[in-house]
Amino acid sequence: MCSSRKILWSLLLLSVVEVGLGVASIVLGAVGISWVRGKHKPQQGDASPVWSGLCFLVCGMCGVLCARKRTGLIMILFSACCICGLIGGILNFQFVRALNKRPDSMHSIHLAAMTLACLGISSCTLSTWLTCRLASSEQQRMFLEREHSLHHSHEMTEKEILDNSSNGLPQISYNGHTATSPC
Repeated sequence: MCSSRKILWSLLLLSVVEVGLGVASIVLGAVGISWVRGKHKPQQGDASPVWSGLCFLVCGMCGVLCARKRTGLIMILFSACCICGLIGGILNFQFVRALNKRPDSMHSIHLAAMTLACLGISSCTLSTWLTCRLASSEQQRMFLEREHSLHHSHEMTEKEILDNSSNGLPQISYNGHTATSPC
């Protein structure tokens, strides 16, 4: 089983990759839109790389935040962003694939956009899986801490019972000296 530290570093690395994919997809989408405007009227899928890139960018930034602060709420936020990035990547792929069927399409830009979408979909899927592993690891860590704390409090209770049972009277401590309390 991977340690929590390995999961965190993997998640951080994958999140930085997602940020890079998001920026690259946004730039590629902007280049595609500017190129299309000169040739013909923009269509529905021309801006889809920008939108999926934005989803990947937000997902990557949430992943970096999740790797730094491992709270349950941030893990849920990151998982939701990964799902949105996954949906955005799938829609981007479908829109660009439909655009690629046009006779005057820009095959190289569309191929690059579909490649970035596939990489983004893969990274979102892996990030979601890593987040589940991290949440499981954190849950196990918290359980062990609570168990240790309960065990420690149980030992303290046993010690208190032994102190009280030494002479039958409750012991009271004043400035480090023990005295019996009157009943």
